[in-house]
Amino acid sequence: MKLAQILFTQGFGTRRICAGLVDAGLVRVGGVVVEDGAAEFDTAGLEFEVEGRRWTFHDKALVLLHKPAGYECSQKPRHHPSVLSLLPAPLRTRGVQPVGRLDEDTTGLLLLTDDGTLIHRLTSPKHHVPKVYQVTARHPVDETQIAKLLAGVVLEDDPVPVRAAAVERTADNAIDLTLTEGKYHQVKRMLAAVGNRVEALHRSRFGRVEIPAGLAPGGWCWVDPTAI
Repeated sequence: MKLAQILFTQGFGTRRICAGLVDAGLVRVGGVVVEDGAAEFDTAGLEFEVEGRRWTFHDKALVLLHKPAGYECSQKPRHHPSVLSLLPAPLRTRGVQPVGRLDEDTTGLLLLTDDGTLIHRLTSPKHHVPKVYQVTARHPVDETQIAKLLAGVVLEDDPVPVRAAAVERTADNAIDLTLTEGKYHQVKRMLAAVGNRVEALHRSRFGRVEIPAGLAPGGWCWVDPTAI
């Protein structure tokens, strides 16, 4: 693929801007400045630099964001900044979207991608992709409440019971809750349905993916789609 086209597919601007970056000597491949936008490169595993920023070519982008509190999973946020503001401009330009949503006050693992097929596969209830939430409750979570969460509870506006795939108590008032579907405010509503209340919520796992050690809130990294 031609170098200018590579930059365009990766979100570094319009075709004219990408050609201008190359012409201005702002692109390096293998540490060497390349000033010919028509120069062709094999994109498999290709690494390059644009204005000093190192980048790896990805045909489809899939990234993990360690979401902090105070951000909305929306391209048009109403009350708080968008999670997209935490990502570099090329990822925003190429149109990555959150895979599902986390509430403004929920922290933890958020996947974002520009692959619509992957979004459908990861969010469709038919595929039962497990997601693990670390829940801090206002009151102690007893065995009766855990049994109800596993058996299924009825939410206020939905007559179909929803249940946890797994529940592990980690402290008197804390559990790890595994879900395979994603309804609006589901964890909070499920805890309310058993007579408790969520005080803090953190998603620690999505499928087989966990937040890498050392990735601070607000940080992001690439994810291999086959690892989910």
